[in-house]
Amino acid sequence: PKALPPYNPRFCMGVGFPVDIMVCIALGVDMFDCVYACRTARFGSALTTVGKLQLTKRNYEMDMGPLDPNCSCKTCTGYTRAYLHQVATKEAIGSTLLSYHNIAYLLQLTRGARAAIQAGTFPEYIRTFMLAYHPDKEYPTWCLSLIHISEPTRLLSISYAVFCLKKKKTKKKKFNNQ
Repeated sequence: PKALPPYNPRFCMGVGFPVDIMVCIALGVDMFDCVYACRTARFGSALTTVGKLQLTKRNYEMDMGPLDPNCSCKTCTGYTRAYLHQVATKEAIGSTLLSYHNIAYLLQLTRGARAAIQAGTFPEYIRTFMLAYHPDKEYPTWCLSLIHISEPTRLLSISYAVFCLKKKKTKKKKFNNQ
């Protein structure tokens, strides 16, 4: 496929998992738009520097720690995991606070990626990120097959990257033309 000129911004719609975002950045994507941060918040999930936390689980019931100790957003500095556990899916404030945090987390992640690219340290940034999300070093094979974690590249077209990032194959729906 014909590649876009290197100075054109690349927009990737519908990719919102942190690992997917990092892989797309490594492939040269510049902008993202996805509902994942807010949708996952409605189900009591928080995106953190060590992976996704499911706050509806009982192990957070008495946890007085911050949602993500590495985040300075208002949710992390003002509410405990125990409080968020109580309101996660039962009160509207729960999904609002988790959405606020999830968006703050993704902004922090992508700003860090931009700073690392500008500083020439992106390979280390993505290695550190992947190790935090996969401390057992069991990285997703789809991820490893897409990127070589030595430098950001624009070797693959965005359409191919998006195709490869899809975790489930979608079936084509047939519509009745009545």
